Amino acid sequence: MWLALHITQSIDRPPSEVAGYAGDPRNLPAWAAGLASGIREVDGTWISDSPMGPVTVAFAPGRELGILDHDVTLPDGTTFHNPLRVLANDAGSEVVFTLYRRDGMTDAEFEADAAAIRADLERLAGILEG
Repeated sequence: MWLALHITQSIDRPPSEVAGYAGDPRNLPAWAAGLASGIREVDGTWISDSPMGPVTVAFAPGRELGILDHDVTLPDGTTFHNPLRVLANDAGSEVVFTLYRRDGMTDAEFEADAAAIRADLERLAGILEG
């Protein structure tokens, strides 16, 4: 079993607004720098221009419930499942990303991933609250 780190960000916007924005793949380049510098839809598949090369991004159903889990498939075919939830926090939202420490990851790699996710979630908050 992998170590799980829950990275959270409070956002002073209703959950439906946060989930609607963050769960729309077209918005990924604006806030998810670790994943997307550009994105396009090809035959119903979202393809992102990531730092790792072109990757596919597939969101799970349930965006209207705040479920923004998504699978990212790397150019070599490796797929990573990324749990991402938007929870009600009074009148605002709490965004929770679960980062798993996969086998073979060094401490430095895990911390770099966590830092990138924190920066992405802070950017998301800035966009939605700005």
